[in-house]
Amino acid sequence: MIKTTLLLISFFLSAAAFANNPLKQQINKDIEQYQSLVEQSFTYRTETLRVYRYIKKNLEDGIPLSGSDIETLNNGMQQHLALRKSFYRIIFYYKYLLDDENPSVDEETRLKGIMLSLSAALVLYDNYLLSISIFEEDTQLRRYLNAKHDGYKIESSQLTMVTREYNSLDNRNKIRQAIEYFKTQWPEQSESFKKRSGNAYLYTLINQSESYNSTLNFSPLYIINRHFKFFTGVSSDTLSGLGNDSINLFSLLFGNSVGSIQTRNGLLYNRESIEKDIHKQLKAGDILLEKTPFRLTDKLIPGYWGHVAIWTGSREELEALGIWNHPVVKRYHDRIKSSQHVIEALRSGVELNPLAHFLNIDDMAILRKNDFKDSDRAKTIIRALRQIGKAYDFNFDIETNDRIVCSELIYVSYTSTQWPTNATLGRHTISPAHVAEKAGKNMPFQVVSLYLNGKEIKKNISHQFQSLNGASED
Repeated sequence: MIKTTLLLISFFLSAAAFANNPLKQQINKDIEQYQSLVEQSFTYRTETLRVYRYIKKNLEDGIPLSGSDIETLNNGMQQHLALRKSFYRIIFYYKYLLDDENPSVDEETRLKGIMLSLSAALVLYDNYLLSISIFEEDTQLRRYLNAKHDGYKIESSQLTMVTREYNSLDNRNKIRQAIEYFKTQWPEQSESFKKRSGNAYLYTLINQSESYNSTLNFSPLYIINRHFKFFTGVSSDTLSGLGNDSINLFSLLFGNSVGSIQTRNGLLYNRESIEKDIHKQLKAGDILLEKTPFRLTDKLIPGYWGHVAIWTGSREELEALGIWNHPVVKRYHDRIKSSQHVIEALRSGVELNPLAHFLNIDDMAILRKNDFKDSDRAKTIIRALRQIGKAYDFNFDIETNDRIVCSELIYVSYTSTQWPTNATLGRHTISPAHVAEKAGKNMPFQVVSLYLNGKEIKKNISHQFQSLNGASED
């Protein structure tokens, strides 16, 4: 997955200087690929926390690193270095725009390129706070991660090198320069520029970065102190000072650093009466669409809707469909009986979640297949359940079999529906907007329920739903 993405990023960034397309078009293409890197980075942070907690507990209990632990550490370091390399390509490719005064580059394009470079740098700084600083506290893990490993193509002292880059005053000064440019130029732009999906995505990524809001505001004395602690720790192999402040920062910042960056809770969140009403309306096999404008990931998804899932139905419904004891369904008996009925593809993979978990959203629509025979409904649910456990598809390619995104879940479950797709960069993709296109008047799906801005829409719901998709009924 990462290797494929690296090749794509490398191709687009290296080819940019020779392409006939204007710089503006090149930036837009790079943002599309960049989103995949950011998503991978968010997932990597979450996995790093899980691995750290597991290994740290074992070490504290006197359990040595197992062969599996060593492989996990090597794979994790290899992935981090590969991601870091891709982010650096983006940072260095566009940072020249800060100093370049070529009049042929308009200010909007210049700002967008600088924002792309700046956001990539901030993601790296946030990655350090989460995925590197916590390992520096442990002498054994730090030594291991600094060791050379030819089998994984890992050079010696890589952890030390990453820490030096994080502590670099030159790097921080350059980023501060980019931040000042961003702060000065962004307010001067038109509202149409600010609302474009790529621009809004970069703005949110920058603005919600913990490094943008806190770390980079530390004084030079703080950085000098970090340098002192770091080099003292390296020489004596005790990084207690640096480790303590790192782990505190890590604990403090973790909530926003795993990637589910949001500025508030959804308008449907924790509203029991609405949850009960929605639960009553749902039927096995229904499709759930949602919108979360307060989350980073919603900024770059085309169309109105940002996520889609499938409702399994209750035990009673599955028994009525004759599939409760189907081998695939039996795997999830306990979860279904505990009200985990939403099948969805998240960064952590395809999983079953309760409705309450899903409803941290502002808007929601329930879609139901017209003339849906019970036999077809049963097959659809089984196909959806078969996807549980698959990894998230960061390349958004419907033709991959081992990875999947939310809208691909619908694509492979409702096999009798001819879903629209887009051909992008040599692969076919489907988005929640494509799913929404199939609902409404004279469409294979009907809109059963619609909630907008936290409120249920009770009149002309089909018309209002289609208007969100840029279409209206006759």
